[in-house]
Amino acid sequence: MLERIHLEILTAIKTHGTLTKAASSLHLTQSALSHSIKKLEGQIGTSIWQKDGRSLRLTAAGEHIQILANRMLPQFSHTELLLKQIAKGEMGSLRIGMECHPCYQWLLRVIQSYLEHWPDIDMDVRQEFQFGALGALLSYEIDVLITPDPLYKPKIDYIPVFNYEHRLVVSESHDLAKQAYVLPEQLTKEVLFSYPVEPMRLDIFSQFLNPAKCSVKKHKTIETTEIMLQMVAAGRGICALPGWLVDEYSNAMPIKSLRFGQQGINKQIFVGIRNDEPHIDYLSDFITHAKNTA
Repeated sequence: MLERIHLEILTAIKTHGTLTKAASSLHLTQSALSHSIKKLEGQIGTSIWQKDGRSLRLTAAGEHIQILANRMLPQFSHTELLLKQIAKGEMGSLRIGMECHPCYQWLLRVIQSYLEHWPDIDMDVRQEFQFGALGALLSYEIDVLITPDPLYKPKIDYIPVFNYEHRLVVSESHDLAKQAYVLPEQLTKEVLFSYPVEPMRLDIFSQFLNPAKCSVKKHKTIETTEIMLQMVAAGRGICALPGWLVDEYSNAMPIKSLRFGQQGINKQIFVGIRNDEPHIDYLSDFITHAKNTA
């Protein structure tokens, strides 16, 4: 029935659109590719693709197989890479996914000390995730997930590595700068800057403004921490960031951070890993370095 080559063929068809290009990408002849799919169609009793002019279009059955391919092919590649590394006596690779925009500077310090202990590790950091890295972890596209907002799943373990307080940041000349903490109703006339993340996943909304049925005057997104804090320092608006990150900039910029309410918003950074894999020394040591670099 279904074999890995079928998954690879349908992925190539989905990517390239034509039999010629798909066969070329897989280093197969068109006849071999067609024969493989015709044999599968005979076994399952339905067509996998249909011709649409010069292109091929996957049928409903083909689309279901391609969805399976999206999940399985990365796992094949991941396992093959590990097997090759074992055969060569290499240590391995560590692919890190980031869901924490302001954590990049912290991660740089973790990586610096970690690579000194593991010089043979091949490392990659992917920052494109906002709140979508869990799927990448489950599908073996990454090995480690850095996040302040864990979504608990049966196959994932989250290890807390450090605690921090989420704080409001204002200009030193702002009226709120004289206060120790801020109340939700005091932000209704403010312009809020944030990273490009859905409002429902921002703590200032979910844990502070929304429970009090309050909101800000305007919400604008900015991708970089430095630009965001420059805008705040210039009196253009406010933002919410981890207290440790604000402390790094406060000596060089006219900004001040305040607590959210009298109790504040207390958070943790977590390292998420798959729990269905055998113990890996270099992965465990990364978690140790992450805890020590808090």
